[in-house]
Formats: sequence, C-alpha cells, structure tokens
Amino acid sequence: MNPFQQTLEELEERCIHLPQNIPSRRLAILNQLAHWVSEQPLTKPIDIMIICTHNSRRSQMGQIWLQAAAWHFELQNVRAWSGGTEGTAFYASALSALRKQGVSIVKTESDNGIHSNPTYRVQLQDNRPSFYALSTPYMHPMNPNSGFAAVLVCDTADQGCPVVQGAAARFALPYVDPKISDGSAEEAQVYSIRSLEIGTEMFYVMMKANQLKASAGT
Repeated sequence: MNPFQQTLEELEERCIHLPQNIPSRRLAILNQLAHWVSEQPLTKPIDIMIICTHNSRRSQMGQIWLQAAAWHFELQNVRAWSGGTEGTAFYASALSALRKQGVSIVKTESDNGIHSNPTYRVQLQDNRPSFYALSTPYMHPMNPNSGFAAVLVCDTADQGCPVVQGAAARFALPYVDPKISDGSAEEAQVYSIRSLEIGTEMFYVMMKANQLKASAGT
C-alpha cells in the first residue's frame, strides 16, 4: 500500500471516532457544514473555500484534504478551494508534511529566486484530475465568486472577515497555527499533526454529508 492510501485509511478511521474526541461545540460546526453540503443539489458543483489569513498553511492543507475526502466518499461534485485575506506562498513545512503523507505536490514552474509564490500541481489519485495550489486572496479570479461555503480556519481571518464576499454560508473552524513551531526541533512533527487534524475533520464532514445524502435518497 502506498503512503497516500495509508493516510486515507488512517483519516477514515480517525473520522469515525472523531465525535468522541472533540468538544461538542466544534462537532456542531462540522455537522452544520456537512448539512450544508448535503442540502446542495447534485446538478451543479458544490464549492467550499477554506480561508486563512495568508493562505500558506492551514487553508492549503484544508483544501487538499477536503478534496481528497470528497472523492473518497464519492461526493463527485464537491470542489475544494482555498484563499486568504492576502496571498503569500505555500509554506515549505506544510508542503513537506503533505508530501510525507503521500500527496503528490509538484511545482509547475522554476522559482530561480524570482517566483516567490510558485504554483503547484496536486495529484491525489491516478483516476482523479489534478488541480493547482497557489497562495491567493480569496477573491482572486481563479476562485469561485459566489454561492460557495466559506470555512474560516484561523481566528485572524474569522475576525477580519465578518462577511465573506460572495459566500452562501460561513463557518468558523479555527486551528492552532503550526507556524508557532517554525525554526524549532518539533517543526516537522507539529506540521504533520496539524495536517492529520485538519484531514480528519475534513473527512468527517464529507463522511457525514454522504450519509445525510444517502438517508435523504439523493
């Protein structure tokens, strides 16, 4: 079994037990997001944008694991996006954590000291389309501009965006910033833990949404 498949199996196992392991208030928010997804029609894309201040760590992890979870649970029309209140760059330790967990992330252009915000191609599974990861403001033209669910994964973005322009729904789901470990001996471990935490919750949301759609007969 390849590393990515191993991580998928670990995340699915974790998400099954998640309700017993997190505060009820946080679980309620995850359930609200799952209900929102389940209530969307299957005749058009369901867009979910993960938003954080710099779109460099938590929001990038959130986008990638949300898309992986949607495909894993056969929610084919869910499309995951990410953005920030400003654009910076996909942080190296976040990239490294995802790669070690089996995600294929390849830079699409040579930096050569010129491109401070490179674009990456993400390939989750051979039978799924690749997509691009790039640090952008959430209102960037490459992102959906209306009808999407906005998931705020840091307190700063949550406070700075009381209204997310174009969003049909808004959910505050903050995670501790792994940036607190930057430069320390624990940096790689902290990023790995945060990636799995985010992945587990994204898997739970998609699992729950799939169950709700099945129970509703849609």
